[in-house]
Amino acid sequence: MRRILVVGISGAGKSTLARALSERRGLPYYEMDALHFTGPDWAVDAAFGARTARIAASPDWIFDSFGYPEVRDLLWKHADTVLWLDYPKRVVMPRILRRSLRRTLLRERIFGGNREKLTDWFRRDHPARWAWSQHAARRSEIHRRTRDPRFAPLRVIRFGTPAEAAGWLRSA
Repeated sequence: MRRILVVGISGAGKSTLARALSERRGLPYYEMDALHFTGPDWAVDAAFGARTARIAASPDWIFDSFGYPEVRDLLWKHADTVLWLDYPKRVVMPRILRRSLRRTLLRERIFGGNREKLTDWFRRDHPARWAWSQHAARRSEIHRRTRDPRFAPLRVIRFGTPAEAAGWLRSA
């Protein structure tokens, strides 16, 4: 395991697992949202695709995303391992609601210096709304990709609960 892609719906804990695995295994970790959003007002890095391609071609990495269609196939083709956080809505929704509420109330700076605002909660692309509405579709898409011969050979480790992922991480 040298090129690891951690996938799942928003709020599943992709970044948390990727960061912990990076520390444990000494592999460089790349947070996709931080690569994608580089400035205020959610400005997107014009070189995002090229930067991601350069990193994906390197021998060692961990990425924490399933989003960003412009680089999705690239990452799946270069990955040797996919860690799939396949958690039900009843697990994901409280997590993402707590995270977004904390970020909003504490005005935490995130990617590119941006902050989640109360008005963002009413947008269709707010992480909580996204996780709720896209859960089944995202799960189906990841499942399809794990069986897609274009991405073979690919080791897929699927976790159905946070406890399974935590147990695996302790032994990784």
